[in-house]
Amino acid sequence: MILVFGRNGQVATEIARLAPDARMLGRDAADLSRPAECAEAIRLAAPRAVINAAAYTAVDRAESEEELANVINGAAPAEMARACAALGIPLVHISTDYVFNGAGDAPFAPTHPPAPLGAYGRSKLLGEEGVRAAGGTHAILRTAWVFSAHGANFVKTMLRLGGERDSLRVVADQIGGPTPARAIASACLEMAAQLQGAPEKTGTYHFSGAPETSWADFARAVMGAAGLACRIEDIASIDYPTVAKRPANSRLDCAALSEFGLQRPDWRHGLKDVLHELRGIS
Repeated sequence: MILVFGRNGQVATEIARLAPDARMLGRDAADLSRPAECAEAIRLAAPRAVINAAAYTAVDRAESEEELANVINGAAPAEMARACAALGIPLVHISTDYVFNGAGDAPFAPTHPPAPLGAYGRSKLLGEEGVRAAGGTHAILRTAWVFSAHGANFVKTMLRLGGERDSLRVVADQIGGPTPARAIASACLEMAAQLQGAPEKTGTYHFSGAPETSWADFARAVMGAAGLACRIEDIASIDYPTVAKRPANSRLDCAALSEFGLQRPDWRHGLKDVLHELRGIS
């Protein structure tokens, strides 16, 4: 049995679909704001692997709630990792491109020195450091720009606004790889399976969709695929101020995925799948 922290989030929802025998833990069963509960849940379940698909993801709110973000994104994964190490089982932990400062235009390699711009990125970096320090078998999977048919995400926001307005102003100077949540879920399950027999694959990996694009061009793709006439106007990040600063460059070097026989997903295919699912829901 695979134990998964998270139940209603984008990636956790997809894991539950792909692996119906996985045991999903929501906040009622394991509250990440109380890290000891997470370790105890692992010890009681004695699973063959653990996936942490839960996190504090309110990027802007983290600037005023950094202590809470540090507990959920930092202390809790560290406790999970120590419990997994003690049991000799692998942990797959999802992290983020926000551990980097977004400088330059080259893809960030897994070995690139982290330099988070804000509280959210700092909290996720704490989690990475805690997982590594535990000394057990693990894969830290950094991803970016996650989207799906459920939860709150850019695609769903664009669909809603695109159906209400004739035009939208969208940031065009932030570049990254939109990533379907289902592809992340599949990668996490594959990594968890392989790590059980190949602990030497322990390490940090990047997983984001291809090809890279801007938020504005991604928005245009959403409108086109959905048949919406909403026009997208390019703007600079400075014209769309947010509480927390976003990385301008979210490109991730995903070459190391070959260790697990994985490839970057094409987000355009993922977008079609999400739109098809949303039409079925509506």
